[in-house]
Amino acid sequence: MTSAKRPSSAFVLAAGKGERMRPLTNTIPKPLVPLGGKPLIDHVLDRLTAAGIKRAVVNVHYLADKIEKHLAHRSAPQITFSDERDQLLDTGGGALRALPKLGGGPFLIHNSDSVWIEGLGSNLDRLLNGFDENLMDSLMLVAPLAASIGYEGLGDFHMDPTGHLTRQTGPRLAPFVFAGVSIAHPRLFENAPEGPFSLNKLWDRAIDKGRLYGVRLEGVWMHVGTPEALTQAEAALTEPLLTSSD
Repeated sequence: MTSAKRPSSAFVLAAGKGERMRPLTNTIPKPLVPLGGKPLIDHVLDRLTAAGIKRAVVNVHYLADKIEKHLAHRSAPQITFSDERDQLLDTGGGALRALPKLGGGPFLIHNSDSVWIEGLGSNLDRLLNGFDENLMDSLMLVAPLAASIGYEGLGDFHMDPTGHLTRQTGPRLAPFVFAGVSIAHPRLFENAPEGPFSLNKLWDRAIDKGRLYGVRLEGVWMHVGTPEALTQAEAALTEPLLTSSD
């Protein structure tokens, strides 16, 4: 069961300082760091366009002028900016500020450092087609821990057969990692706090209501958050897939 209308707008998180990516981000913002000869944010926007997203709101803070200048040439998707030069608002506060620009319906939220190698079909299409606003406050793209590059941790979520997500707790590994892309219904932000806050606060509230769901990413997910992860991602993009047979 899916919503009758696919989301057609997206919020792209591009305001962070990229401190873990230094020294590459000493002079350029992380969304402009190249991967495979193309800035990270262009990987994201090209994929959004291919999935039928018409409008993208990009938030800016660190070296904001460089991001605005770089994106000035794009015609698809249609770009508008959410300016956080006055105060960096974190993921939740940034999305809340951008909300009036996003059209009033469900929308994608996409990290600018989250890229992947597709498996079977388009992961964004599967995510967009899978959103049911009657059941869900948010639908996340989650990657199997075993098929992730650049992630170091115990995993983020468990997912039951219906797609319900719950948090990783304790020392046991959780099999799924948040892949940096989700769909949010505006009601997710009802009674949200003012100022900077993390989307995790709202996702935890959705978990308590049984309204946080996941879609499994097919392929290889790459979290490009550090120079080392960038090197790993470059290798994954350029090295041919190896097959073996006995």
